[in-house]
Amino acid sequence: MKQRIGMISLGCPKNQVDAELMLAKLSQDYEIVGEIEDADLVIVNTCGFIDDAKKEAIDAILQCVELKTQGVIRKILVTGCLAERYQREIKNEIPEVDGVIGLGRNGDIVAVCRDLLGGANVCDFPDKYALPLGGDRVLTTMPHVAYLKIAEGCSNHCAYCAIPSIRGEMRSRPVEDLVTEAESLAQSGVKELVIIAQDVTKYGLDLYHKLALPRLLRALCRVEGLSWIRLLYCYPDCLTDELIDTIAQEEKICNYIDLPLQHADKTVLRRMRRAGDEASLLALVQKLRDRIPGVVIRTTLIAGFPGETEAQFETLERFVKKAQFDRLGCFAYSAEEGTEAAAMDNQLDEETKRRRADLIAQTQYEIFCERQKLHVGKTYDVLVDGFDEENLLYLGRTYMDCIEIDAQMILSTEEELLPGQFVRAVVTGVCDADLVGEVIA
Repeated sequence: MKQRIGMISLGCPKNQVDAELMLAKLSQDYEIVGEIEDADLVIVNTCGFIDDAKKEAIDAILQCVELKTQGVIRKILVTGCLAERYQREIKNEIPEVDGVIGLGRNGDIVAVCRDLLGGANVCDFPDKYALPLGGDRVLTTMPHVAYLKIAEGCSNHCAYCAIPSIRGEMRSRPVEDLVTEAESLAQSGVKELVIIAQDVTKYGLDLYHKLALPRLLRALCRVEGLSWIRLLYCYPDCLTDELIDTIAQEEKICNYIDLPLQHADKTVLRRMRRAGDEASLLALVQKLRDRIPGVVIRTTLIAGFPGETEAQFETLERFVKKAQFDRLGCFAYSAEEGTEAAAMDNQLDEETKRRRADLIAQTQYEIFCERQKLHVGKTYDVLVDGFDEENLLYLGRTYMDCIEIDAQMILSTEEELLPGQFVRAVVTGVCDADLVGEVIA
């Protein structure tokens, strides 16, 4: 009988892909179980980006410690960003953990688990650049949706961000490898491919010495079986005319852009080591709307950056009202040790940071509700995600909504629908954040 391994994977889609690569390797020698209570060994694949993510990771580890204390599970292994960032501190602070490995050891996950189950303790942190960037995966998304990680690491070095120190400099995967992986995913039934990296717009700079995302996208659009290709994390600096035209011209590319801007005040942006200002960013938003029909723009912002004055925050509020983003998330600034921003003077108190983030969130919620109403009466292609057994209704998404991030469409139909199926639906109303649609025969 095979020993059983369970996994808790936290954080961003990029970390989720790492988890899927490890699960594929482990599935050859172990039984992968869906419930951690059924496992002999539990892997906690952690995020370590901001305070809330670190707390979630530690809570998950302590949950496993409780199960181990009760004799439900035998071993605990910590992987991912928190492990890479804090390394032996995790084992020292939580001695019940049996193993902690850095990103560079992910490729040896089978041997690591074998050693742990054999009674050894493992704490190993090889070069992070040994992290596997591709390979077989066990999808943990819905079967008709998959992430495609086109690059690892980041070379932007924004003042607030610890990712370069955790994940290293950006390294792109070859176009040919990515197309091969996309073909395999499509053959397995994937209809929507979500393109991810820390900054997808800089794809290829390290490998081809030029911006190569348009070239990659055109190649992916030729993959048979794929219907939607969606882009996440497009930084404004490299949204070139070529990229904008590629998005507008290629039918398979969703007219959806995740554009993490972080702020709009010029002084704050420079302190963040980011480019732009209110006027240039508003111009970019308008350019995207002019050039890409029906484009949906999502952004993320940071409120309460060190030294942010009331006037600078008011600039951010004004920017949000003027830009009328379709989707927006705002985070209270989190001081991350080892970053330039954490050492800056004029750190704001937690109450002020949270209050400002909440104000932006409230402003955006009102904008979002009004923009959702604009879709009533319009007809869209909808990708069916599944059936809600509790409420007895089908759920799907238009091109305007990304899996696990945005809203859904509640579908009214007499037909039986299948996950991964595309239907036409007319929007009949809005329920909370979700659209309500009636399937057209």
